[in-house]
Amino acid sequence: MNHKLWISTILMIACLVAAASAATTTTSSSTSTSSSTGTTTTLSPQDALAQVSVSSVTLDPPVFYPYEKGTIAVTLTNSGSQAVAFSQVDLIDSNINLLNRETYGTTIYLGPGNLMTYTLLVSATSKDGNYFPMFTVASSSAGSIRYPISVEVDSQDIRASFDSIPDDFAVSTKDRVNLTIVNPRNGAVKNILITPECEGATVSPTSRFISSLDAGSSVEVPFDVTPEKDTTVPFRISFQNGNNRHSTVALLPIKTGIDKDAAVPVINNIEVTSQGSSYHLSGDVNNAGISDAKSMVLTVVAPAKAVEPYAEYSIGSLASDDFSSFELTFASNNLSSVPVQVSWKDALGNSFSTVKTLDLRSLTGLDLLGSGSSSGSTSRQVSGTSSGTSTAQRSGAPGGGSMFGIGGSRAGGLSSFYPVIAGGIVIVIGIVLYLKRKWIVAKFRKQ
Repeated sequence: MNHKLWISTILMIACLVAAASAATTTTSSSTSTSSSTGTTTTLSPQDALAQVSVSSVTLDPPVFYPYEKGTIAVTLTNSGSQAVAFSQVDLIDSNINLLNRETYGTTIYLGPGNLMTYTLLVSATSKDGNYFPMFTVASSSAGSIRYPISVEVDSQDIRASFDSIPDDFAVSTKDRVNLTIVNPRNGAVKNILITPECEGATVSPTSRFISSLDAGSSVEVPFDVTPEKDTTVPFRISFQNGNNRHSTVALLPIKTGIDKDAAVPVINNIEVTSQGSSYHLSGDVNNAGISDAKSMVLTVVAPAKAVEPYAEYSIGSLASDDFSSFELTFASNNLSSVPVQVSWKDALGNSFSTVKTLDLRSLTGLDLLGSGSSSGSTSRQVSGTSSGTSTAQRSGAPGGGSMFGIGGSRAGGLSSFYPVIAGGIVIVIGIVLYLKRKWIVAKFRKQ
């Protein structure tokens, strides 16, 4: 019995030893395999640095003014498999100064697959030109990265001028001018604020803002100007180049006078007809000015009294060199003259009004005392200024024309001399025949 117990114990111990030995062998093999598959090759510092490159450079502002501050952002990208330590950033150029060199005095690690941006605060201390400062950053255990950066310095300013300035501004009348801003620089400018400094004139709007203006581009900014006297209005233009504020001034000279481009209404082809206790007036209104007249309305004013059905007559828009017919009805105790008011607006909404006084004393067939007994009508041409009385000779009136029929009727032109001319011709022929009578008689005798 004891022998069997001992034998069982020995066999059990042997099984345990064999199992432990097998487990150790398996673990060792697994460890060896894992070590074999997880081993990573370590690069030398120089090879690791070679995997880092400058991936982008951004300048703000894109183009510097002389002695102006700005930033240069340099981005490094690590495309390798291990981290690289960097320190000692510098920018080498006597014309471009690095102002925050101490900011990057500590060591910074750039991991594999990552990027890092150095923002350099610089100032341009030179005159106009293109410069190439050398960006350098050293690694802690290898060489350094060196990269040239192009920096342009340009003192050329933005330009501002006015377009569509009228020769004369009408007092208390709104006119539109366009301020053109041109950016001749190679870099964009931003936050442009235009502020007119009004004195002797009202300018609308009081300011205009433009977010940015690209290099080599321009923009037109309209302003409405209502002057009260001769003056000069400065338009101050401030803008930013990067974070640097600059400004310039554009001067708008204002000379007041008569608006040469204004609409000029002219009334002609007038015909007046008696209608009982009132009168019917018809004619044409022509726009002899340069600008279009909008919302044009005609009516008679005191001492005449406008009555229906045509107390007012709306023309609407009347283009330059165009005309439109109109009709008015009115009552009056004296038809020697009729004042007709013409009202209109221009393209900017300014309101204008003028009174044309039509002289009707030469018209026949009308009761000039206003009794309304006559029902005849006569047409005539009328021209005049905006406030003066317009007169014209009635068609067919004696003495209304010149010798050559210019400005008058047929009866007053060349045709009125036809009998005299015919008589003169007959007399000349008679004289010729009398002087040549012997020669003519001799000719007849020979035949």
